[in-house]
Amino acid sequence: MTSVPGRRSSTFTRLLRHGFTHPAAAERLLDLPEMAPVRTDSVLLDALGATADPDLALRGLVRLVEAQQPDERQVLLDTLISAKPLRDRLLGVLGASDALGDHLARHPHDWQALVMYEASDLHPGVDDFERGLAEAADPVSLRVAYRRCLLSIAARDVCGTTDVAQTAAELADLATATLRAALAIARTDAPEDAAACRLAVIAMGKCGGHELNYVSDVDVIFVGEPASEAVDEATALKAATRLASHLMRICSETTVEGAIWPVDANLRPEGRNGPLVRTLSSHLAYYQRWAKTWEFQALLKAAPVAGDPELGADYIDAVSPLVWQAAERENFVPDVQKMRRRVVDNIPAAHIDRELKLGPGGLRDVEFAVQLLQLVHGRSDPALRSGSTLEALGRLAAGGYVGRADAAQLGEAYRFLRAMEHRIQLYRLRRTHLVPEGEEDLRRLGRSLGLRADPVAELDKEWRRHGSVVRRLHEKIFYRPLLDAVAQLAPGETRLSTQAARQRLEALGYADPAAALRHLEALSSGVSRKAAIQRTLLPVLLGWFADSADPDAGLLGFRQVSDALGKTPWYLRLLRDEGAAAENLARVLSAGRLAPDLLLRAPEAVALLGDPEGLKPRGRDHLEQEVLAAAGRADGAEAGVASARAVRRRELFRTAAADLIGSYGTEENPAAHDPGTLVDRVGDAVTDLSAATIAGALRAVVRERWGDALPTRFAVIGMGRFGGHELSYGSDADVLFVHEPREGVDEHEAARAAGTVVAEMRRLLQLPSSDPPLLIDADLRPEGRNGPLVRTLASYAAYYRRWSLVWESQALLRAEPMAGDAELGARFIELVDPLRYPADGLGEDEVREIRRLKARMETERLPRGADPTLHAKLGRGGLSDVEWTVQLLQMRHGRAEPALRTTRTRTALAAARDAGLLSPEDAEILDDAWVLATRVRNGVMLVRGRAGDTFPSDAKELAAVGRYLGHGQGHVGEMVDGYRRATRRARAVVERLFYGA
Repeated sequence: MTSVPGRRSSTFTRLLRHGFTHPAAAERLLDLPEMAPVRTDSVLLDALGATADPDLALRGLVRLVEAQQPDERQVLLDTLISAKPLRDRLLGVLGASDALGDHLARHPHDWQALVMYEASDLHPGVDDFERGLAEAADPVSLRVAYRRCLLSIAARDVCGTTDVAQTAAELADLATATLRAALAIARTDAPEDAAACRLAVIAMGKCGGHELNYVSDVDVIFVGEPASEAVDEATALKAATRLASHLMRICSETTVEGAIWPVDANLRPEGRNGPLVRTLSSHLAYYQRWAKTWEFQALLKAAPVAGDPELGADYIDAVSPLVWQAAERENFVPDVQKMRRRVVDNIPAAHIDRELKLGPGGLRDVEFAVQLLQLVHGRSDPALRSGSTLEALGRLAAGGYVGRADAAQLGEAYRFLRAMEHRIQLYRLRRTHLVPEGEEDLRRLGRSLGLRADPVAELDKEWRRHGSVVRRLHEKIFYRPLLDAVAQLAPGETRLSTQAARQRLEALGYADPAAALRHLEALSSGVSRKAAIQRTLLPVLLGWFADSADPDAGLLGFRQVSDALGKTPWYLRLLRDEGAAAENLARVLSAGRLAPDLLLRAPEAVALLGDPEGLKPRGRDHLEQEVLAAAGRADGAEAGVASARAVRRRELFRTAAADLIGSYGTEENPAAHDPGTLVDRVGDAVTDLSAATIAGALRAVVRERWGDALPTRFAVIGMGRFGGHELSYGSDADVLFVHEPREGVDEHEAARAAGTVVAEMRRLLQLPSSDPPLLIDADLRPEGRNGPLVRTLASYAAYYRRWSLVWESQALLRAEPMAGDAELGARFIELVDPLRYPADGLGEDEVREIRRLKARMETERLPRGADPTLHAKLGRGGLSDVEWTVQLLQMRHGRAEPALRTTRTRTALAAARDAGLLSPEDAEILDDAWVLATRVRNGVMLVRGRAGDTFPSDAKELAAVGRYLGHGQGHVGEMVDGYRRATRRARAVVERLFYGA
């Protein structure tokens, strides 16, 4: 057909105005002879322009018209022009679904299913869909009939006749009718099997909950029984299994008509490893003995949909009591805590921001929250027992289990996200939860949801807004009603009963819900600004506490800190406004005893948690400057040392908080550091802090007795872990004291002065107070406890020259000046270097002696009753094994390999690896074991508040150590097994390298 240029220009403009994005292509389609009525009728162009994608709708219409017989085309077009309901429905579907356009092109008469709505068709049910599928006698005809029924659902959906909940219900009803039809076909194909068994199909998931998607796996469970007493159980189950398998193939196999949807039976007992069909008694035996909490959560949505109705009803009657008893199970709390954490690890990084279902603020957040509340409160309130997410949410709000405003916002967000999901899947009838990236796809999606001004921008705005609501309310709906339970509510508001509040707190891991409610009441009651802010903060804080091993301790600690700081204007403002501060505080308070104890002695240190730089360790120079200045201002030695210890307390809290937050992570920073980095940071920080504290104590004691100058030059040499920069929270400071009389000072006077300094420093540093003591251990000195506490440099030289044993040379590998006269400390190091790094290495006798001492230590020093496989310091593959192995390499090769001359175990281990003294594999095994054992000791101290070298026996403390080491709730066994595995491998390397085995 030859077009008139003017008319083409006019048509082009009209197409643009009607929302066509490819007007030239649309104009060519309209130029087809059979499309003349469309081209000349403004009503049809207006209707096309009102669809989600006018270009797609026009292409679908052209294909449908071309598929008609010549005498049928005019009937279709005349009906479209004259019947607005059909026009809106048919063009609406063609503009939203390319897949249904394909179906209509293959089955061009199916458009007539949309010609007229009977009153009952407005909201059809299972019976209506069964009539629509009644003529399907084989799998192919069932697929065609299914798509025809789906066409009517989609028409009601895109035209707004049904809302998203009604659409989901209709899809579930269609699935039910389809399962029944598929089972009927399977029974017809295998009449002997059908006669041998009773088979019930139980819908699970969204189908069972009456809220199915357009394209989704239909989750089912099959229950089978013999048809009569004449059939034995084994025969009946084989027959039922063949019928169930045939049903699944009918629905799942792909033909030219496509597949209907996959039928997924993996929610059955034992999953894929279990039999496809079980008897009712077998199901019950499994659920009563083996089922996990998530399986009872799945059963919330169980509903019989096909097969033997009596058997299906018996199944529901049998399993329902078990579902509502799940919250009373022993492992319910850790299971819930695991389920509450989003599992997004398997989502590719490129998809995480496009995930409607599994991403943060997605559909699963809403569904899980509702299901958990149902499990907790449905045991005492049957009204909550619904499989529909939106229906259950409404009932939770009506019963006061969720705030009405929160439920309304969450419901609105859920409806919007489900509508997005429906329209995304409807386009190609593919199972996906990803928001498309292409602008045309986003434009079609936005227009299909009624966003017409700027569909792409409006869609993004609305999606982000609703996702933000879900993220904000996902946790809040658990905890806000707990506050309402102890608050004065407005008239007409429904509160959570005390019993329901306790049930919820128990389900979330609180061991003493009565005490928790008292804390909540104390924190949030009243009309003050403080109480109002607390009511805002507590729902979120309670969630973070519940994620820990000891929620009760976290809430108690928060109350204590709030009581201490509640009247200070900056405290609650800090938690409210500083982003990470509140989460950091929650993590610290609920992780163990040490950090909260340190904080409660000086609550103002909470300010560190809100400062981005507040958790970074401060260097030794900075610390010494502050400590020396504080000691210099103090009135007397005792006050000066007290000032130094106060700084140490604050800095210990900083270090512990940074360690905990780095280990646990936060929502903003889920994996802050690797374990080795955390260990090194703690070791450096605590070592620098101890050195600065000792320097401050030395300044304070000297200043009180002698003014600015001591009669003798004095230095403190760090030994052991102190010298190695490897102190843990509970470590003593191993030291040697060395002095040298100043010119003209009598040696006895100098010795007395040095001895007085040492005695007074040790006394003041462990004087009982609110600050943790710093214990000074000088037992590594010459002659041990029988020798003088302090010697001159000349005395050390004489002793080492004449009496030194190989173990003392080994101990000196860790010697490093830490405080006092720097020049004297350097000369001490010059003195001991030849001892610790012998010019000729070690002789065989010396190596044999070191091995003998190590073996003796293993047999004599391990505490009685201690498990040698779990003792972090002296046990198999623990700290001592790794350190003695490294130190033997240092003494044998340190003179030839300068990089080995270090006091740090990990640095020396890396140097030995680089020098070829051990393989990279062996070095990694030893390093991993040493880091893990060090972290165990740090974790025990953080959790228990006192030092320990083995895992705690208390289950709650053990779980807290597990959390610190990166193991979630319920994975304590994996933690212990992992520790044994790492140290066993390390011990094998030690046997080879140290003992020469």
